[in-house]
Amino acid sequence: MQKDYSRLSALPDDILLNILDRLGVLDAARSSILSRRWSQLAAKLSRLIVNAQDFLPEGVSNVNVSDDEMVRVNAAAAEATKSILARRNPGEHTIRVLSTAFYLRDDVPVSIGQAVGRAMETHLVETAQFSVMTGKVGTDDVDDDELVIYGREFMRFFDVCPNAFGGLTSLDIENLRFGESDISNILITCKRLKHLRLLNCDSGVPSTLQVEHSHLCELSVVNCLFEQVKLNWLPQLTQMTFDGWINYQDPLVLGHVPLLETVSPINTGYSFHNLVKLSEFLCGTSIRDLKLGFKSEKVWVQPESPTKSLASVFRQLRFVNLVDLPEGYDLTWTLFILEAVPLLKELYITVWDHACIMETDEEVRKENLYSENRGVEWDSAAPDFQHHNLVTLIIFGYKSEDCMVSYLRRVMATAVNLKDVFLYGKLLCNHCQDEKPSRFPWTKRQRISLKKRVTAGIES
Repeated sequence: MQKDYSRLSALPDDILLNILDRLGVLDAARSSILSRRWSQLAAKLSRLIVNAQDFLPEGVSNVNVSDDEMVRVNAAAAEATKSILARRNPGEHTIRVLSTAFYLRDDVPVSIGQAVGRAMETHLVETAQFSVMTGKVGTDDVDDDELVIYGREFMRFFDVCPNAFGGLTSLDIENLRFGESDISNILITCKRLKHLRLLNCDSGVPSTLQVEHSHLCELSVVNCLFEQVKLNWLPQLTQMTFDGWINYQDPLVLGHVPLLETVSPINTGYSFHNLVKLSEFLCGTSIRDLKLGFKSEKVWVQPESPTKSLASVFRQLRFVNLVDLPEGYDLTWTLFILEAVPLLKELYITVWDHACIMETDEEVRKENLYSENRGVEWDSAAPDFQHHNLVTLIIFGYKSEDCMVSYLRRVMATAVNLKDVFLYGKLLCNHCQDEKPSRFPWTKRQRISLKKRVTAGIES
């Protein structure tokens, strides 16, 4: 052991710092007890990542943490942040990453914010992130009164720590109800902000989220009760996730977003919802990567025949991912994507009645007007259409049913240059204990049988 320690200590500082950066803050801090040199090295780390959840005992997570435990780990995260930053010599070493995740409890956010603000005044901080947690699991765990209380607590934190927020590049917040101008003020103060994630946030119901920012490049709006999201002016925005909206009449308005290339609309389709035309929903964009999420419920996309507006939206599209389509329904409607996207290279499809995200109680489904028919029909206007650029098709949740075999034949006949087809069973879910991913078919006999069924009459 002593010999190994001597060999390690013989390494130059820059290599040891690289090793310590990979260990993480807690392990790096423990190394400081080895010697004065190691203590000095711990004060020169370039990656400072402190997460209150890392202080939880083994077997305890955000799902089952008690209030007392939450207070304890939050205080530990605050002390760790202050201690690590206090030991650094002002201006001596650049902080590449400064990330803190903590609960919105008591004065801990202010304590962390002030420590981070002081560090920003005396050091070059390239990337700074706040992840502000409320300790609630799922949006159903938070009522309106709690949203208001959390919103006020966060704004108090924001008002007291302008230096920290002024240097932030990433902000992840949840379960907050803001005042009318709060979000606008946050965006104005966070001048360096590049990444923003809002989970279950709003400004009252109904309200509109209007976003303008010169540096923001990634925006996620998840399960927020905004009636409408307007991206007015975001010249650097490249990625947008829009998960869950309440209004099907123009829920997303895209203004000046010239660099937007990755879009992920995800929603639960109910029986009373009108289908969404992507030519209107994504009007004004020219995306390369599209992910559509259906949460195992009704398909909310309206298949469209090729038009100039649809062609304009999809002219640069290369990758399409259709996530959590309902099981047992015809996939033929997805062929409209091939017709509308001549440059498409890869198509990913997941078919899954995922119990973790579905409502399975029949009475609740009826009461909340879930759709009994979760599929959508479409007849191709061009039965002899050929696609020349699709090279990869991947299907998760594949079953050797007639509708899937028929769909696979249609794609293979249409995509004349298709090179790879990967078929898998169900995905792994740690919560509902679904099966691990397994390539389908499993046996040689099944593979031969499926190949005959799929390729019969199709030229290779």
